[in-house]
Amino acid sequence: MKKYIAKRILYMVVVFLIVSFLMFFLYNLIPNDPARAELEGIKKSLKPEQYEQMYQDLREEMGLDDPLIVRYFRWMGLAKDKQLDKCHGLLQGYFGYSSYFKMDVANVIPARMSNTVFMNIFVTILALAITIPLGIFCAVHKKGKFDNAVQVFTIVGYSVPIYIIALLFIWLFAVTLQWFPVMGIKTPGSNYTGMEAFLDKLYYMALPILVLTFGSLGGMTRYVRTAMIDTLGMDYIRTARAKGLREKVVIYSHAWRNALLPVITVIIGWFLSIFSGSIIVENTFSLNGMGNLYILGLNNHDYELVLAIQMFYTIIGLVGALIMDLSYGLVDPRVRVDK
Repeated sequence: MKKYIAKRILYMVVVFLIVSFLMFFLYNLIPNDPARAELEGIKKSLKPEQYEQMYQDLREEMGLDDPLIVRYFRWMGLAKDKQLDKCHGLLQGYFGYSSYFKMDVANVIPARMSNTVFMNIFVTILALAITIPLGIFCAVHKKGKFDNAVQVFTIVGYSVPIYIIALLFIWLFAVTLQWFPVMGIKTPGSNYTGMEAFLDKLYYMALPILVLTFGSLGGMTRYVRTAMIDTLGMDYIRTARAKGLREKVVIYSHAWRNALLPVITVIIGWFLSIFSGSIIVENTFSLNGMGNLYILGLNNHDYELVLAIQMFYTIIGLVGALIMDLSYGLVDPRVRVDK
């Protein structure tokens, strides 16, 4: 097991370096000049020759005239920073400077991430609490009226884009019934603390939580149903029933545990997605989350911020793949990942 984990970590490092270089290269191909953007506010107050001199000095200070590969190594922290005369990049925990927020990226991300995690924890819990029992019930009663109705519902839910679901829920719950607010994460001007602050935040995020949960039901329900149907048709299930075991024991102690192996990929993927954000929903409801921050960075050419978020997503994806592989051995002892 230790040898396998060591190999996977080495593989993760190689993949991370490749992805980081590709992302850095692609974002630097986009027409953008950070030096001119930095001087935009004082351009009118300077003479042309003064502006040009300051511009050239700033480009030299920011290292924009250096070859791309040199800038990449400096950004990663593998080469010395010109101003600090030491390595100061991703590997040292420095994620860059946000040109839009005028502060270090490390000071911008935490508050946004907390909102995304808060929202998606509830989405994950609600979605799993609904889809797992529903998928098991449909598998046990397959081809029944309820199962057929659920299959139609899941196909529709799986096919409708999330932004359409968001608009429908806004019309129904915010405009028609007026149960929930459309945007924001807390009551304007409020200074709640403790449980009051928690409930107020939950109330404002209730509508996007419902949208994300509803959009997740179709795919997960069908996935659980298919896995359970395959497992219930195996010989050992028929043997368990022939031995006189109760149906609940057969379903939950025998069938579900074995059906969990293919489902575990989706479950862990959902759990890890709480860090990545839901770009469309956060943008629709104007939530200050990771997804909305990503769009904000792209729209304002804040590529150091965008690159930091992109690298964070990359790490989450690589770590998630390793956790999923290791979890197979925990769910099914027949699976070995020690080679």
